[in-house]
Parts: sequence; C-alpha cells; structure tokens
Amino acid sequence: MTIKERYSKVIAYFQQQAPNAETELLYDNPFQLLVAVVLSAQCTDKRVNLTTPALFERFPDAEALSNASVEEVFALIRSISYPNNKAKHLVGLGKMLMEQFNGEVPMTVEELVRLPGVGRKTANVITSVVDAQPNMAVDTHVFRVSARLGLTKNARTPLAAEKQLIRHLPKELVHIAHHWLILHGRYVCTARSPQCSGCGLSDICVFYKRTQAKQPTKTTHGK
Repeated sequence: MTIKERYSKVIAYFQQQAPNAETELLYDNPFQLLVAVVLSAQCTDKRVNLTTPALFERFPDAEALSNASVEEVFALIRSISYPNNKAKHLVGLGKMLMEQFNGEVPMTVEELVRLPGVGRKTANVITSVVDAQPNMAVDTHVFRVSARLGLTKNARTPLAAEKQLIRHLPKELVHIAHHWLILHGRYVCTARSPQCSGCGLSDICVFYKRTQAKQPTKTTHGK
C-alpha cells in the first residue's frame, strides 16, 4: 500500500465516522480557548472543563487576567496539574496580550509562541481550531496514532511527525484531522489497551499487523 493510499483510507474512514470532530475543551471565544489549552498540558480536558467556569467568571478577558495576582489564579486552578507554573503563565499571558496585542489573541504561530506557557503545539491548536489554519498540533495521542496507522514513519519527535502529516494531508483537512487523531487515540487507540477489535482501521494498521504477528499460533490436536 502506498502512503497516498493509506492516507486516503484513513481520511475516508474518519470522514464517515467523525465528520464533525472538534475539541472537547469548552470555550466561548479565542481567549477562553487559549487559557483552556494552556491549562490542558498534561491534564485531561474533563478536569480543565470543570475548572474553567469559575476562572472565566472571575477573569473573563485578557485585561482582567493581566490585573490578577498569581495567588488569585492559583486558587482557582489548584486542581489542575502544575498549578503554580500555570498560574504564573496565565498572568504573564494576560499582561502580554494587553501590552503587545491590544488584548486580542494573535492568530499566527510565530506570535502565539511568544506568550508565556504557549509552545508550538498550543499555538497550532489555537490557529487550527479558531481560524481553521492548516496547522497540526501533535500531542501524545496524535504522535502515537499516526505512527501506529503508518501515517508517519520513523518520526522521533512531535515536530517530525507534524511535518510528515502536513506533507501528506490535504491542506483543507489538516485542522479536522488533528481532532480525528486525538479522539481516536483517546477512546480507541489508547496507549496501554488499544481497542483493536473494534477499530475500523485495523486492516491497514501497522501496529495491529505487528502485534497480531506476535500472537502464538493456535494448533488443533487430534484425539
């Protein structure tokens, strides 16, 4: 199977199974999404969604957040992983948005990564979700699923995986393909116990074929 054929099969599958895939983070505007994505680093979307309502009520925009103290933010996000660092990042993020971007969330990766707590993955999420830009955020799910399905080969870093996926995915599908791979990794192609028997892509999955080959062959013994 050629790489083009592999991508075509994967795309066709997800277009049928998850045509409207989207982020599971809850937000009302780009500012809220940015804050939620920063909080989601090494934390579940479910936990973030339980935490952000009170945070957004207290700090509804960049201006409010820029005037917050780290202690105030920490108190509202203490159930999130790494709350100390994230509280510092969010306050710094609010200040920079006000000082350099008139309180608005910038829509280029280059500008976004200048913000405290925002790396390339977060910047790719923001630009692809808000503006449907053809940017691929590679988290652990995307990294794992793309390798298992054979969409990437010998990609040893998230950036290497990102470049391979961008090269082969149609530009207009990159932003939704990000969600396809994340959700597939979260609910089907899990790290420890992948649900291969219920996966509609097992017939082309490199990982499945490799693990099946390692299964002991059953023999039938006569009487």
